[in-house]
Parts: sequence; structure tokens; C-alpha cells
Amino acid sequence: MKYKDVNLFEEFDGIDRKSIKNSKYKIIDLFAGVGGIRLGFEDVFKSDAGFVFSSEIDKHAQITYNANYGEVPYGDITEIDNDEIPKFDILLAGFPCQPFSNAGLKKGFDDTRGTLFFDVARIIEHHKPKVVFLENVKGFKNHNKGNTFKVVKDTLEDLGYKVFSKVLNAKNFGVPQNRERIYIIAFLDNNVNFKFPEALNKDVKVGDILDHKVDSKYTISDKLWAGHKRRKLEHKAKGNGFGYSMFNQESEYTSTLSARYYKDGSEVLIEQKNQNPRKLSPREAGRLQGFSNDFKIVVSDTQAYKQFGNSVAVPVIKELAKNILREI
Repeated sequence: MKYKDVNLFEEFDGIDRKSIKNSKYKIIDLFAGVGGIRLGFEDVFKSDAGFVFSSEIDKHAQITYNANYGEVPYGDITEIDNDEIPKFDILLAGFPCQPFSNAGLKKGFDDTRGTLFFDVARIIEHHKPKVVFLENVKGFKNHNKGNTFKVVKDTLEDLGYKVFSKVLNAKNFGVPQNRERIYIIAFLDNNVNFKFPEALNKDVKVGDILDHKVDSKYTISDKLWAGHKRRKLEHKAKGNGFGYSMFNQESEYTSTLSARYYKDGSEVLIEQKNQNPRKLSPREAGRLQGFSNDFKIVVSDTQAYKQFGNSVAVPVIKELAKNILREI
């Protein structure tokens, strides 16, 4: 499927083209999820930001994205031609980490073929945006003995970009969550000397994102609680630290929220007096990622957990966007 039948320069799923035309910076949002990276950039760039294109393959995430931004992202990025994307200045992508079979053996695009980063690279090569903003898990830096990161960096440099990268932790930016992610930021202007933001070290606690009262359905069952405790004892006997993690109002931060949170909630359980612990509600999970209460949750709890777990810590994105805006 191609998108030849859609003139993206005239209309695109409800986007206000007149408003975008007057925007200082045109932005595209790839592997958009529910728009966490977009949210951070919109908050900082404000009226200077005009989002001209978005892509997200998951249909449930598309529903949430549309509810909050008034547009349905296009689907499979591999089926979108370069020239079907409007001109833009900034590319945002929380792209998936996939093994690069030939990583480090060749140079340029050959190393990235068969991976979704190849589609990011071909779009960059065609449009040559001023800024490329990429986000991935912390382990991406050392994936495949460091070759995966090297290929991405080399590819961007071969395309004429100056590349900066750093691992940042959400707990240092006003979010009570231990969440480390790598941010790769590249500028077409090679004179830029980008500085990553310093830790804000705001005084926050897990209690700041918790509701005083939540539905009893989030309290885990006796059977599940017994299973959690049994598995923790088994892991302890083997000498490892795996198992459920418990937090309360006074905890400084939680474990990393993952997309599998919907399964059993084991990575972030909240203590309750005289009863079993509970999972976070989807709204609390959103707050743990820095999403405001205004963000619309329009899907099932299961999908909401997946979406927030796959998303980004918005306050980190905001601080990065501030420093990018200063440079450009």
C-alpha cells in the first residue's frame, strides 16, 4: 500500500495547514506511539512548531494519538515514500532497536537495510532536516558489542550530521521513576556544540503521582500476590534480585515502567494498608511518565499500560527540546 492518493501538502487528517504554514519549524513524528516526544516539543516550541506528518503502525496507539492531537498517524513507515512526506526541519523518532546483521562490517545504508532505522535514514537523506532527534533504550549503546550504535552514528555522520548522544535518567528530571534512555541528537549545522541538560534534581516522590483513592480492581488478587511472593523467594534462593518491586507514598522513585506492565504489574506495586498491594491505574502510569491529567486515555487499561510503558518521560524531552531550540 502506498499513499499516492493523498496530497499531503494540501490536507492531512485534520491538521490545520494554514497554521502550520506560518510555523517557524516543521516537524515530523515517526514511531510516534501516543506522541510523548511530540508533547515535549510542543510544550517548548509552542506556536513555532508545526507538525506536518506522523507515523505509527499500532492501531490502538493511533486511536490515542488522534484523540489528543486531532490526526490519525499514517501506518507502516516502510510503505511511505520519501517524497510523500512534506518538507520539514526536525525529525523525531523513538525507533525500535533491531539487530543489524552486518553492523560494523560495511558502511552507510548497507548496514541498516532490513531494519527500521533504514527508513529513518532514507527519509533524512531525502529531506536533510536541520535536526534529528532519536530515542532508544539504554542498552542500545552497547547492543551487538556497540556496533549497532556505531552504525547509526556513522550513518548520520555520512549524511553530513554532527552527532551528540547521552543516557539520561527520568528520575533526575522531576519524574519519580528510574528510567534510563539514550538520546541521539544530530545537527546538519556542524558548528553546533550541543549541551545536554543538567539534572534538575527536583524533590519528587512516588506519592506525587498517586491518587488518594483508586478503584479496587487495581488491587491484585490473592492468587497473583501469592505467585509474586513465591517467585521472589525462588529468585532470592538463586542469588539474584529479580521479583516484584514494592513502593509507597514516600518512595523516591519506582522501577522502570514497561510495556508488559499490564500482565501482572510486578515492576511497580503500591503498598496498601491491611490488603494486597495494587497496580498503578492507567492515569497514574501516565503521570509517572510526565503526562498531564489532560491527556486523554481512550483505550482499554491493557492498551493504556502498553502505550505509557512504550512512551517517554515527557519532562526529559522538554529539557532536551529547550536546549535544541537554543541551538537553532
